[in-house]
Amino acid sequence: MRLFRAVISFVAFTALITSAFLQAQGTTTAQAIRAVLDKQVVDWNRGDMDAFATGYKNSPDILFIGSRMSRGYAQMLEGYRKAYSTKEKMGVLSFTGLEVQPLDERFATVTGNFHLERIAAGGGNADGYFLLVFEKTPDGWKIVRDDTTNQPKKSGQ
Repeated sequence: MRLFRAVISFVAFTALITSAFLQAQGTTTAQAIRAVLDKQVVDWNRGDMDAFATGYKNSPDILFIGSRMSRGYAQMLEGYRKAYSTKEKMGVLSFTGLEVQPLDERFATVTGNFHLERIAAGGGNADGYFLLVFEKTPDGWKIVRDDTTNQPKKSGQ
């Protein structure tokens, strides 16, 4: 009977420690990924598209899904430069409702909303939501999949 209690106690203790470790790891992952997104907002709002793009993995395999699907870092960056060619078109970016979901030690997803505050000459305000897949690389957490959807503009905008 003592052996049984000892085994049960050991299993419970191990489960508790493992759960605490995984929870701490998830928090660290979420903080690191949020730091990448925070940096992207700062870089975007400075008008620095190259710095903003460093949040993505520089790879021909990344996938961006927006109004069209494109693959590769160079194509993604070209699409951003074409769509947001001026500071007025870039506007002021903000993210809200961010939810980071670690999948394992190497991958995580992030969902959230974006808002671009822009003057009419820049295209007016824009809003939407996104699903990102992050990969932990030797250079830190990087976006490898980006599915961004613009909400339709309300009438009168």
